[in-house]
Amino acid sequence: MKIGIDLSQIVYGTGVSVYTENLVKNLLKIDKKNDYLLFGGSLRQRGKLQKFGAKVFPFPPTVADFVWNKLHLFPIENFLGPIDIFHSSDWAQPPTKAKKITTIHDLAVLRYPETFPPKTVSVHQRRLKWVKKEIDMVIAVSQSTKKDIIELLNIPEKKIKVIYEGVGEDFKPQSSAKIEKVKKKYQIKGDFLLAFAGPDRKNLDRIKKACQGFNLFVIGEPYISQEDLPSLYSGALCLVYTSLYEGFGLPVLEAMKCGCPVITSNISSLPEVAGQAALLVDPLDVKEISRGINEIVNHKEKRKELIKKGFAQVKKFSWEKAARETLKVYQEVFKQ
Repeated sequence: MKIGIDLSQIVYGTGVSVYTENLVKNLLKIDKKNDYLLFGGSLRQRGKLQKFGAKVFPFPPTVADFVWNKLHLFPIENFLGPIDIFHSSDWAQPPTKAKKITTIHDLAVLRYPETFPPKTVSVHQRRLKWVKKEIDMVIAVSQSTKKDIIELLNIPEKKIKVIYEGVGEDFKPQSSAKIEKVKKKYQIKGDFLLAFAGPDRKNLDRIKKACQGFNLFVIGEPYISQEDLPSLYSGALCLVYTSLYEGFGLPVLEAMKCGCPVITSNISSLPEVAGQAALLVDPLDVKEISRGINEIVNHKEKRKELIKKGFAQVKKFSWEKAARETLKVYQEVFKQ
C-alpha cells in the first residue's frame, strides 16, 4: 500500500501532536512493507516535519481549511501522487480517491462550542461535514469518543474503530536530584499536588477549591517544557485530573508511569484510561475531590497501592500497540 498521512498537527505541542508524532514514529518502525507518503502544511516548524522525511507545503492552516474543508477542491494526489490510503489530521479533510481514514480525538468542539474561538468551531464543523459524508473508517481514541461520534455525527458504529493511545518512553520515575532541580527551576517549595490549566472543561476552579491547604502547581499556568514533565509527575504527591470531558486523558497514564498516584473523574473517557488504578470522583463535587486528595496524602498504604496499580495499568497502553492496530485498520479498509 501507499499510505498518505497528514503530519501538520505535530508542530502545535498538544495532545494531538503527541499522538501524531508517536503513531507515525512507530508505524515507520514496525512496517517495512508499505510506503508512507508524509506531508505537512505548516512552515512553523519545517525542520520537525522534515525530520520524518515529510513534504512541507508552503501554505498555512487557514488556506488548507479554505481549500479543503470549505471548497473541498484539489485532491491530495495533486501533492502526493497516487495513494491507496489517506489518514487525515484533525484539522483538514482534503478530497482523495484513496480510502479515507481519520482519527477523532474528541468532540469537545461540538459538546462545548462556547469554550473555543468561533473560528476553531467553524473549521472543525466544516471538516466534520466531509468526514461524515466521505470517510471509510474513523479511529476513536476511546469508547467514550466512539459514543460521541455515533451520537453527534451519526456515523455508523461499523465505521468506527477504537484504538487507545500510548505513553512515551520518557515517562518513568525520576531521581531525587532531577526532581529537586526541576522544583528549583519552577520555584516549587516542599510537597506539592499537580493539575493542568486549560479550558473550563478542565475544571480547574473546582480543583483549586479542593486543593486549598495544599501547595498546588498548575501545568500550563507557567509554561512547562516537555522534558520537565516526568520530574514534576515523579515529585508530586498526586495528580488531580478531574476534567469534565476528555477524549482520552493522556496525563493520567503519564503520571502513572512516573509513579504518581492519580485522582480523576468518574465520567467521560477517564474511567477507561484509569481502570482500577486511580481514585475516581465526581468532578462536580469539590468535597469529594478534596476527600480523595486527603485519602492519598494522609494514607501511605493507599498511596502505595495506587502507585503499584498505576504501574500495572499503564502496561496495557503503548504507542507500538496503537501503531499495530492502526496498520491493521489500513489493511482492512484497503481490502474493502
